Amino acid sequence: MITLKELKEQSKVCSCGNQHYEVLMEKVVISHNALKEAVSYIKEKDFQKIAVVADQTTFQIAGKKLSSLLEQSKIVHSLAIIQPNDQGDVVADEVTLIEAMLGIPQDADVVIAVGAGTIHDISRFSSFKMGKPFISVPTAPSVDGFNSMGAPVVIKGMKTTYQMQSPIALFADISILQKAPKDMIAAGFGDMIGKYTSLADWKFSHLIAGEAYCPLSASLTEEALQECEKSADEISQGDSKGIQVLIEALIQSGFAMLIVGHSSPASGGEHHISHFWEMDFLQNGKPQVLHGAKVGVSTQVILDLYKKSFLELVSNQQRLEGLGIEEKEKIENVLENQNEILSVLHSLPDPTYIAELLAKLGGAVKPNELGIGDELVRESLLKAHHLRSRYTMLKFWNEHIGVHHYA
Repeated sequence: MITLKELKEQSKVCSCGNQHYEVLMEKVVISHNALKEAVSYIKEKDFQKIAVVADQTTFQIAGKKLSSLLEQSKIVHSLAIIQPNDQGDVVADEVTLIEAMLGIPQDADVVIAVGAGTIHDISRFSSFKMGKPFISVPTAPSVDGFNSMGAPVVIKGMKTTYQMQSPIALFADISILQKAPKDMIAAGFGDMIGKYTSLADWKFSHLIAGEAYCPLSASLTEEALQECEKSADEISQGDSKGIQVLIEALIQSGFAMLIVGHSSPASGGEHHISHFWEMDFLQNGKPQVLHGAKVGVSTQVILDLYKKSFLELVSNQQRLEGLGIEEKEKIENVLENQNEILSVLHSLPDPTYIAELLAKLGGAVKPNELGIGDELVRESLLKAHHLRSRYTMLKFWNEHIGVHHYA
């Protein structure tokens, strides 16, 4: 994993010409004594009043021990334990955001997020709105957003990512992460495997719609993905080395988003479909499914579309030329960059390869394993591209062909 020092140095000298955001993180610790090191850091910073945000489960997993360590060091702290909704899920929506802000004392110096992705989203949003820094303490290697600026939250049933703030420090305790449920470990791997299509979509958006593209950020994401792939066996076994590789990959993916200030390096059509499924579950009062589990499955759905129908379309110049003039500039860009787009498409793995990797980790492989039926899959392929303004291949396909051609 790239170090903070290396990240800051490489970001300063990157020649892509795009805006890079200053990396404000001061410390990243991945060890078997990370909670103790978190308390030492708090002492060094001379924070006087701490607000710990957790849910009932993550408090038992790590919050209780952290609270005890803070008490031993005579550090004043409060606890904001976020409650689940009627379906038994903790969701980053309007209710929990207000709940968190009411639970964080106005005079707190810093907020500590103790949990997985949702608790971090809640803490990131709430701490930023209250003008307080926050510290990350992951309890499962389940997502790549621990150290990013983005907070995906659900407002009036719509999932939107708001750019808030990165943590000032991150303390990942390997001993705690190893005890995470296997489905959460598989979810973290699923979130990483989705980088195949997110990187492809980012390149496509750059070539066709002029989105800013940073080779440094892309290379950080790709390197993290490759490390996960190479260590799939160790990760599936849940040993110390495998879990360290996974959490380092997730953190490095977060770094890739951090320097560019948005999620394009790590989120493309596969994430849009995952978000669409999540919103459908919320609207229908169904219990939530782990984000990374949905991404692992949606990545296969997107790969199937990109590797078959979209590849066939881009390969056929005559067919492209006959698409019409509604978006003439974008079609001309596709023709101009046809070889490069084809190279990107040919580099993508087959969905069966992703399925094999996920199965190795005991993760869900097919949508129906997550309670997602064929009709919802079809609907998401037709509508999920509306969730973001990003110009993915999924968006191009829908605007010019229509997923009714998708078999």
